[in-house]
Amino acid sequence: MNIAFFLIPKKEVVYLPLKCTMRQALEKMEHHHYTALPLIDAEGKYAGTLTEGDLLWKLKNTPGLTFEGSEKVYLKDIPRKKVNLPVQIGSKISDLLSLAVDQNFVPVVDDNNIFIGIIRRREIIEYCVNLLESAGELETTRKHSPEDPGR
Repeated sequence: MNIAFFLIPKKEVVYLPLKCTMRQALEKMEHHHYTALPLIDAEGKYAGTLTEGDLLWKLKNTPGLTFEGSEKVYLKDIPRKKVNLPVQIGSKISDLLSLAVDQNFVPVVDDNNIFIGIIRRREIIEYCVNLLESAGELETTRKHSPEDPGR
């Protein structure tokens, strides 16, 4: 299967350039209710993933840093604790699966390492569940959510 089937294109993805500030990242994450965002360098290449944890560690480890002061801290200067690797658009689904185990989303790059979008773990899991159900290897496991008990 071609992983492009799962791709959410860059124009539909919330991401941040490395030249943004910590405050801009905090506000964007709060607005969209995201806990992690892809980072893009000046050439449009994937530069890593910024997480809430990265922001919290920066705040903790920078004496005197306040929310107002966060507008002077650039994302390029914030250490990232975890390396989220991208896949190339021509990668195999097995490559995608191995990364999705540890990442909420997998960044996708083209042959020139330009960021072109993401693939969310949710869609990958749904695809795998559908495959298993189709093969008769998995009983329908989709239960009603606690908010909708199906009564």
